[in-house]
Amino acid sequence: MANNKQSKKRILINDKKNAQNTVLRSELRTEIKKTKVAIANGADNSAELQANCAKTLDQAAAKGLISKKTASRKKSRIARAANKAAKAE
Repeated sequence: MANNKQSKKRILINDKKNAQNTVLRSELRTEIKKTKVAIANGADNSAELQANCAKTLDQAAAKGLISKKTASRKKSRIARAANKAAKAE
């Protein structure tokens, strides 16, 4: 347990940031899943969802929620799936 005022404050701040990061990470995962499902089902708005997903990934990387390389890898995989689905049609 924290002994001084500063360490107690840091614990409170860390808990608050952890809760916010958890919410943001959950939203990010939901966005990715929605995009993947739309691409797999051949939805009309899959290109729009893909653009929104890429934007969300870039924002998460800018905030330090995920690394830039992770964001880039996920965007690449989504784009590759979209291209594959477009060729299949």
